[in-house]
Amino acid sequence: MPDLQPTLTGETVLLRPLRADDWLAMFKVASDPLIWEQHPARDRYLEPVFRAFFDGALASGAAFAILDRATGAIIGSSRYHAYDPERREIEIGWTFIARAYWGGQTNAEIKRLMLDHAFSFADTVIFWVGAANLRSRRAMQKLGAVERDGLHTRALVGGEHPHVVFEVRKKPLGPGH
Repeated sequence: MPDLQPTLTGETVLLRPLRADDWLAMFKVASDPLIWEQHPARDRYLEPVFRAFFDGALASGAAFAILDRATGAIIGSSRYHAYDPERREIEIGWTFIARAYWGGQTNAEIKRLMLDHAFSFADTVIFWVGAANLRSRRAMQKLGAVERDGLHTRALVGGEHPHVVFEVRKKPLGPGH
């Protein structure tokens, strides 16, 4: 089994394994309703709903706290999910970042760090995005992710929700490698 919780260091962010004592700082970020307005779980800013999300992230053994390297502050979270060694495929998801970090390069840097690590053991990385989450869909396109055909459903609190699935494939090594 690959290491699904390494520490990943970028130019402006640090991803490290999520810890139970991250709760307060993480909820402070996640309690902003605008983060979740296009997400299928729109009420995730509420403490009991976010607590279930946070506890699930801890239990996954594959979740990260995302820190701003300049300040050391927690600015969000992401995780790996559903590694399939036979298909050499893994999902990256459950990502959220504080609104102060939207619109710049932060999300791309986070995803690039996670993609680079994932490609050390997988050939394809997928992303499930709520069908109505236009912000995240645009972010996937900026990353060069390709949308798979059709709508897919995922069970979340409150029932099944439509999603689109994007994928990024590992680039083959050039001649001589």
